[in-house]
Amino acid sequence: MPKINRDGVEIYYEVHGSGPPLLLTHGYSSTSEMWKGQTAALSKHYKLVLWDMRGHGRSDYPDDASAYSEALTVADMAALLDEVGADSAIVGGLSLGGYMSLAFYRAHPERVRALLIIDTGPGFKKDDAREAWNRRAHDTGDRFEREGLAVLARAARGMLTQRDARVIELLPEIKVPSLVVVGAEDAPFLAAADYMAAKIPAAKKVVIPAAGHVVNIDQPQAFIDAVLPFLDSLPQNAIPERMVR
Repeated sequence: MPKINRDGVEIYYEVHGSGPPLLLTHGYSSTSEMWKGQTAALSKHYKLVLWDMRGHGRSDYPDDASAYSEALTVADMAALLDEVGADSAIVGGLSLGGYMSLAFYRAHPERVRALLIIDTGPGFKKDDAREAWNRRAHDTGDRFEREGLAVLARAARGMLTQRDARVIELLPEIKVPSLVVVGAEDAPFLAAADYMAAKIPAAKKVVIPAAGHVVNIDQPQAFIDAVLPFLDSLPQNAIPERMVR
């Protein structure tokens, strides 16, 4: 099982196939296993990089609450691309993974060839809305702690909470092809999907019927039918890849 060491925190990852790199990030409390229904189709023509965020799956679960944050997650993603020798990649994810993909673009726009934003939101412009979200994140952490799942509690408090509006304010500045995917029954994120599709220049949006918040699991074939044409429409110039050090 390949892992990279990030200041003592072991991060699990997998690489499937070859071609232009495609980095996918799972949602909160899930793992890289959530993509298993798409692995075969996506790895036919792409180097598919899957991973478990810190505090999830086969990655480490640090005891220190400060080891969980948006900035550290974005840095983990950059380190993964370094590890697989990719200067740039198609970057995408679901829910928390989608938000982190937007955050990664904000930090490293030169490393993103395209964005795949699934069942997620871009954060909040207004402080009161962000504070309400953060209260729910802390409530989630408290509930997991009561249930004996302190490892997920630390991830909720450090990775679900949001501190500013920098990601949502970034949307009009995104200069890469972007696909927004949402399940028709994912009510909490339908407005967010509309907002992102309107604000990101030239973004495309697909609403998948009979699907909720985990659209790729609810409708795996419909998800592939939506994503592959977008990926195949990207300019076919090769993405330069570094030699793995």
